[in-house]
Amino acid sequence: MKKIRTLSYLTFLLLFTIIFACKNDSKANKETVIKGRTTILVDASFQPIIEDQIAIFESKYDAKIAMTAKSEKEIVHDFLNDSTGIAILSRTLNENELKNFKLKKIIPKITKIGTDAIAFITHQNSQDTLIALQDVVDFMNGKKGTKIQGLVFDNPNSSTARYINQLSGLQDFPDTGVFSFNTNEDVIKFVSENEGMIGIVGLNWLYQPSPTGREYTQKVKTLSVKDINGTKYISPSQNNLAEETYPLARDLYIINCQGRSGLGMGFASFVSGDIGQRIILKSGLYPVRTPGRKIIFKNNSQNKNENENE
Repeated sequence: MKKIRTLSYLTFLLLFTIIFACKNDSKANKETVIKGRTTILVDASFQPIIEDQIAIFESKYDAKIAMTAKSEKEIVHDFLNDSTGIAILSRTLNENELKNFKLKKIIPKITKIGTDAIAFITHQNSQDTLIALQDVVDFMNGKKGTKIQGLVFDNPNSSTARYINQLSGLQDFPDTGVFSFNTNEDVIKFVSENEGMIGIVGLNWLYQPSPTGREYTQKVKTLSVKDINGTKYISPSQNNLAEETYPLARDLYIINCQGRSGLGMGFASFVSGDIGQRIILKSGLYPVRTPGRKIIFKNNSQNKNENENE
């Protein structure tokens, strides 16, 4: 009888210990706005800046964010099919995409975090420094008479490809004269090795190249762009993004569809906050709000006291 009671007691104690441990483990792994693990889908066109944001965020909080960089079309597909609840795109969601989340009773939280640009690049030895968007549209539509020999894109499914196709009134790339690879770095490398080609990349890749891509960016140069109805050629600089004069500027958004208070909300607040905006400013892109600077004024008596103490 005593043995049975002892076994029952041990069994109860073992079950209690397991349940308690599971509860503690659940609490330890619970995701909050500054703690836990999550995955973010990122448009590969501005991968470098988001890598920087994640690195600083993780250094400040007990959080681990896995970044998956893909083309825009792949991201949207995964996003709508519950691959993750957070995406970073150069556009907001359209009506059909919003309807998809409405059926799940989720209201997307969309946060604008900055402004990027689509840049045209050419080989450093090229004599050309200017490009007209009308020439790009004509070339994409197979019209002769432009100086363009070939256009090089990162990926047929990228946001950059979508932008230029829409500008040209096309659904897909033309059969001739257009080349595509996988990444922006591939485009920069190809243009740096082939004179006469014009690459189309996210500006962030030029300001923040990878260690292997740095040698390629040094062998290309950006072209100033004239809008279709414009009269001036504008370079893709941070100042021109701020003044909204560059014709191929595009806003960046964090779209959070987690449906709860998680790392998506915390990361969006971080990137749109003071530190995150400083990172964007330093990257060469343009932040939503320019971080302020603290200026300390000292009077003569303060300076005198400091000098006496030295």
